[in-house]
Amino acid sequence: MRKWMPLLAVCLGTFMLLIDVTIVSVALPQMTDSLDASFSALQWVVDVYVLVLAALLMAIGSLSDLKGARRVYLAGLTIFALASLACGLAGSSGQLIAARGVQGLGAAAMFATNTALLAANYRGRDRGIAFGLWGAVNGAAAAAGPILGGLLTEHLNWRWIFLVNLPVAALALYVGAKYLAGSAIRTDRRVDLPGTISFTLVSTLLIFALIRAGDDGWGATSTLLLFGGSALALVVFVLVERGRRDPMLDLALLRTPSFGGLMAGAVVFSAAAFANLVFVSVWAQSVLDLSPVKAGLILTPLSGMSFLAAGLAGRFLANAAPQWPIGIGLLLIGAGTLLEMLLTGDSGWTALLPGMIVTGVGVGIASPTLASAALAAAPASRAGMAGGAANTFRQLGFAVGIPVVGAILAGAIGRSLDDSGTFAGTESAAELVTGGQAQNLIAGVPEQARAAATSAVEDAYAAGLDQVFLISGLAAIAAAVLVMLVVRRSPEQPEAGMPEGRGFEEPTAESAVRTA
Repeated sequence: MRKWMPLLAVCLGTFMLLIDVTIVSVALPQMTDSLDASFSALQWVVDVYVLVLAALLMAIGSLSDLKGARRVYLAGLTIFALASLACGLAGSSGQLIAARGVQGLGAAAMFATNTALLAANYRGRDRGIAFGLWGAVNGAAAAAGPILGGLLTEHLNWRWIFLVNLPVAALALYVGAKYLAGSAIRTDRRVDLPGTISFTLVSTLLIFALIRAGDDGWGATSTLLLFGGSALALVVFVLVERGRRDPMLDLALLRTPSFGGLMAGAVVFSAAAFANLVFVSVWAQSVLDLSPVKAGLILTPLSGMSFLAAGLAGRFLANAAPQWPIGIGLLLIGAGTLLEMLLTGDSGWTALLPGMIVTGVGVGIASPTLASAALAAAPASRAGMAGGAANTFRQLGFAVGIPVVGAILAGAIGRSLDDSGTFAGTESAAELVTGGQAQNLIAGVPEQARAAATSAVEDAYAAGLDQVFLISGLAAIAAAVLVMLVVRRSPEQPEAGMPEGRGFEEPTAESAVRTA
């Protein structure tokens, strides 16, 4: 039993950091009521965690090479626990957003080091078992997040989705400090601080611009200035990385069609499959008036099917060229998302079930190969960087997808409500409905008009989600075509599966089989 204690320490941290990506979605309506949060704040509560995680993942991986993965992992656990406490005690949306950002920092430290720690603590057959169990924990976290979030929100309150992390983190810290062995320290690496800062600016300003576009319009001065700032930061990032001897991301990798196509596929994969789920949960609670637990259960068919499909894909597609499982997976994500357009104002949650099942199968097929194909598409000396980049782009896809989906949804809901004429003169109607405050809006309408108001809200949210599903589905299909055209099997790597030892040569390589 003692030999599996390092695995327990790593899996506890991984479970927490991954579950906090999805656990928040079912608590958003209650958070909005409790903190009187705006729709923009609602998006930042979800987004800032993933943004910080994505922006710092590669840089912290380099830091762990210098300081040791064990030290960085335990520091990340401590930061994550303290930030979770701050989230649970937050008295305003601003405090919650700030604490979520710090939580993302801790999550990045854990996520960047977990494979290195498993590789350092296990050998031979035990290593295979450890990575298999760790991959299962990744899938379980994605499936459990909405359900656990619903249970805690409904039977306690939303603050407990963060406070529950404290005893888990304490156990992980105790076990990790006592049983984890450290990884090798490499003095030939340096942390690319200028690259990290400029990459973080690119991502933050882009997401801020997308959120402002939803509030102020795409042509507003504030929106254009933020987009311009993001573009300028991107130029700085490119110049910085080209001049670094040890860059955070070797831009030459992106000029390789296979690697560049994989990164584009990774972005669209997360954005198309997962970004809409946040607002599906809001729709289920605020429009269908379902409890948080039931809203969480609506999301489980996708996670459950992806978990099953990932296991089957690993068995039957291990020898396939990577463009086929990734491309087919993205095609199924596109088809499943388009199937969700069956939703109408009169629909219940079951209208989404066929689409979620198909999408889940696509996620399960594409997800394992994305990680291993990124490693295989890069030179062996860049395997760790390639693995970190794949996870960074996947997280970035989700972070960017949230405000894009929010802007599309808010615009469509606003147009539908205007056409209905029910809320004429109510400037904030679209924001209230999009942000989960539909029942409060309807309650403010004269009693004789509430039936019409309810129907207008149901039709508007369904129309908004249908437009989101349409754009997400088309994007996934386009990404599938791109991947199948440009991604090719590396001549160095005969199979699409994880190459023997390749993912462990670089301690910061991220090769999890993830479903979210």
